[in-house]
Amino acid sequence: MKILYAIQGTGNGHVTRAREIVPLLKKNHDVDVLISGIQADVELPFQVQYRFHGLSFIFGKKGNIDIAETYRKSRLKQLIKDIKALPVDEYDLVISDFEPVSSWACYFSGKPCISVSHQVGVINKNSPKSRQFDPLGKAILRSYAPSSSQYGFHFQNYDSHIFTPVIRTEVRIKKPSNLGHYTVYLPAYNDARIIKILSKIEQVEWQVFSKHNKESVRHGNVWIRPINNNQFIDSMVNSAGVFCGAGFETPAEALFLNKKLMVIPMKGQYEQQCNAAALEEMGIPVIKSLKKKHLKKIEEWVLNGKIIPVNYPDMTESILNDIISIEAKAKIDNLTLIPKKSDFQLSANINFLKKLEKIASGIF
Repeated sequence: MKILYAIQGTGNGHVTRAREIVPLLKKNHDVDVLISGIQADVELPFQVQYRFHGLSFIFGKKGNIDIAETYRKSRLKQLIKDIKALPVDEYDLVISDFEPVSSWACYFSGKPCISVSHQVGVINKNSPKSRQFDPLGKAILRSYAPSSSQYGFHFQNYDSHIFTPVIRTEVRIKKPSNLGHYTVYLPAYNDARIIKILSKIEQVEWQVFSKHNKESVRHGNVWIRPINNNQFIDSMVNSAGVFCGAGFETPAEALFLNKKLMVIPMKGQYEQQCNAAALEEMGIPVIKSLKKKHLKKIEEWVLNGKIIPVNYPDMTESILNDIISIEAKAKIDNLTLIPKKSDFQLSANINFLKKLEKIASGIF
């Protein structure tokens, strides 16, 4: 079977998951890879056939998404061209991990698109939700990358089509130890803010992997390190705990490694707010921001934080095989075909995206 596997390149989580999934797909299928987005720091160890600018959200430095920078770096005309030019009809199956170019190309071509992503797990009716009123965030999760069928990953099996996290083999094979330091990954905060707060908890070493610094520097007990996949894994595997954003892959891997975990959800990021709600339900401490008023809670976590046990078995290959079997049968039965959309409808939906960005600019 000829498969197009499309990856969202905003952040590292989707890319990290692809490093595990694509080699498994390649065992039995002819797979082309597409990536769009400009925020990932993790490299892919296999050939990429399509690279697009896509539609990325840019991390800020105060715990938020930088909407102004997101708007400045968006290229909607190019996005439209890429959607119209992508030859999705050449593939037997298109699998999208929350990737917009492939998803919209399928939508307007009447081509089934299988969504295999964490976002599917987040928007499922049975998954924990944030209490914050965020209609825009919900709209983005539901409309950013349309699909004809959905399979999700989450911290727990909240529904029949929601699976536990994909843990990378390079993490799964490690033997965790505790060398006393704490691994930190907070890409939405600048180094100065992180140093200012964490340096006040002097009894431990903080190994901070920074999206904003390309050099390794020490500030007392805070070690700022550039992002490096192998070094980050080693730091996390040998840590006493992990302090990170409320994304998905890093918290999931920390839990798998039996590490204490504390998270900060990004402001204005509905997905992370929902992740935080799920983690808090499991007993993981959550703080709203990296501010002085939360120092006592951070210190309490360092001194008395508990490890939350999880069971994340290695089921990735069997899950993929089941998904492909289900979708192949649906294709034969002609169950997943959707009507082809006109160029007029394409323009209308792109205009909707423009309006959505203007609304976002006003809210944030």
